[in-house]
Amino acid sequence: MKSASFIFDRRLYELLQKEGRTRFTIRELRDAYAKRLEGMSFRINDVRRYVYEQIRRMLRVGWIVLDEERRVRGQVYHLLPVPAHLQLDLIDNGFENYRKAEPEQMQSETTDPLAPLHPSDDADQHLEALLKEIRLDFLTSMGEAERYKLLIDEMPHLRDTVQGDYLDARDRSSRLLGHLRAIEKTLKTLSSMQ
Repeated sequence: MKSASFIFDRRLYELLQKEGRTRFTIRELRDAYAKRLEGMSFRINDVRRYVYEQIRRMLRVGWIVLDEERRVRGQVYHLLPVPAHLQLDLIDNGFENYRKAEPEQMQSETTDPLAPLHPSDDADQHLEALLKEIRLDFLTSMGEAERYKLLIDEMPHLRDTVQGDYLDARDRSSRLLGHLRAIEKTLKTLSSMQ
């Protein structure tokens, strides 16, 4: 089975790899992540929202699991080994890119970002969250493809070494762009029906 590339924040990865961190809450991870952002101005709610979205992605791929005891606040998560089918692609400035992706929407949201999405939740809200996540992955993938292209242009002797990675990043960007367009069109259709 081909490995699936999983774009993930390097700061968050380093925090999760700290010795003894096999269980955590969103608050603990948010506070530890915020400490890594010293010298930068940010709103703690934006950090919480970002960390929560990353945790939801990890849950979906089976990298973490919920504790058996379910809680409305202070839910405990357990870290598992990175799934074998995932190829981790660590990125720098994940939070900064996330903030650039949707600054107006993040400031205008009033719903609790920690409330889990259920099928009964509004489809628009789910699609908007998905759109943000895919946009971040798309921007990261585009940046990766651009960098590989620059490396090939600047150092032609590396062509054979990085050509495959460049093509993978470019293909991933194209697929993510397709996902983005599909979600944007769906949101437009839903808004025209209301």
